[in-house]
Amino acid sequence: MAMLNDTIYALSSGAPPSGVSVIRISGPLTRDILARLVGSVPAARHVSHRTIRTRNNQPIDSGLVLFFPAPHSFTGEDVAELQIHGSKAVLAALFHALGEIPGVRMAVEGEFSRRAFENGKLDLVEVEGLADLIGAETEMQRRLAVEHSAGGLSTIYDSWAERLTRARALIEAELDFPDEDDVPGSVSDMVWADMEKLRNDIQHHLAAASAGEIIRDGFKVVIAGAPNAGKSSLLNALARRDVAIVTEIAGTTRDVLQVDLDIDGYLIKLYDTAGLRQADDRVEMEGVRRARIALRDADLVLLLVDMAKPQIPDDLEQTSPHVTVGTKRDLIDISTDRYDLEISTATGVGLPELRRLIGNIVEKRFAGLSMAIPSRQRHKDSLTKCLAALEAALSQTDVNLELRTEQLRIAAEYLGRITGRVDVEHLLGVIFSEFCIGK
Repeated sequence: MAMLNDTIYALSSGAPPSGVSVIRISGPLTRDILARLVGSVPAARHVSHRTIRTRNNQPIDSGLVLFFPAPHSFTGEDVAELQIHGSKAVLAALFHALGEIPGVRMAVEGEFSRRAFENGKLDLVEVEGLADLIGAETEMQRRLAVEHSAGGLSTIYDSWAERLTRARALIEAELDFPDEDDVPGSVSDMVWADMEKLRNDIQHHLAAASAGEIIRDGFKVVIAGAPNAGKSSLLNALARRDVAIVTEIAGTTRDVLQVDLDIDGYLIKLYDTAGLRQADDRVEMEGVRRARIALRDADLVLLLVDMAKPQIPDDLEQTSPHVTVGTKRDLIDISTDRYDLEISTATGVGLPELRRLIGNIVEKRFAGLSMAIPSRQRHKDSLTKCLAALEAALSQTDVNLELRTEQLRIAAEYLGRITGRVDVEHLLGVIFSEFCIGK
């Protein structure tokens, strides 16, 4: 196990070669390292231009040096940042010089963020938001991650935990002083009315969890239909590159193929599936089975029908929510109103409309939604357990008050687990191992 009081260093910017590389150092030996490498400790939070030297006074490179004394730094420890030229040779020489110092070592994944968490600089939701911000590829992922990393979600959970604690305190005060002249039960009634409101708030919030997961992990659009309906051609046309093999032979697609699209800032995961039909070939049968699983998990199904030879697999009629798309528009003379949309991948007719249609469906799903919403299964699980404890406290009116307030304590504890305000040791390894080194 890595020592927590070691001083750690890592490359915190992208992989070399690059114009500039940022090396981050954190821990008790940071000042000593600066004195050794650049001659002295620069003024706090001021940029200095220095030459970085080896132990034998050989120059490694010159660059910008910043020093952030504890506790006012990212990790809450003494932190230094060196901005130097991003060549592999320069980095290798600097890392060699750092590695020679006893008590100094390369950081492991997420170790800077873990120290920030353990020193009270970030809570777990903010840490996860930071990881999501680094990995964000679309505008909506960026917005969601910024909200989380800036503490927007944590503020909500903390205020709820506070309401639960206050409710417990008021009820316990009433249990301790039952003979006061106050109207009996008035405090209690007020408390339970607020808990009722809190339950509704949490229910409403939890209902948005699927939206948060979709923004973070993608909106699943599955292209389905009979063999040869033009599914792979559509996948290629929407992705604007060839990702699926397109041939005239029915049953070419044997697996679920997937591409990521960015439509209006949302991550759209587009899946091309095997044509649905009674298959004799074992490999194709497996493809059809996987196609059915993809359909079951889809947020939207594009049901493709070849308008020249219309064929809809019986078991697809029930699929919802779906959009029926007539394909091969270039091969037929007249259009009908049997389809929600008619397209031709050969001529490009209807494709911009289809992109727009997908965008509108996703947009509608998120209309008016705040970005302070849960986005991970971990958040969802703890919120569900918190809600169950709150439900128990509210519904067990015939049970004595001590037991009901215990349920309120449990509810608050589950909220605390989301932000890391209560003991979450077993979670930490999992969360921080997902990070890149240097973060």
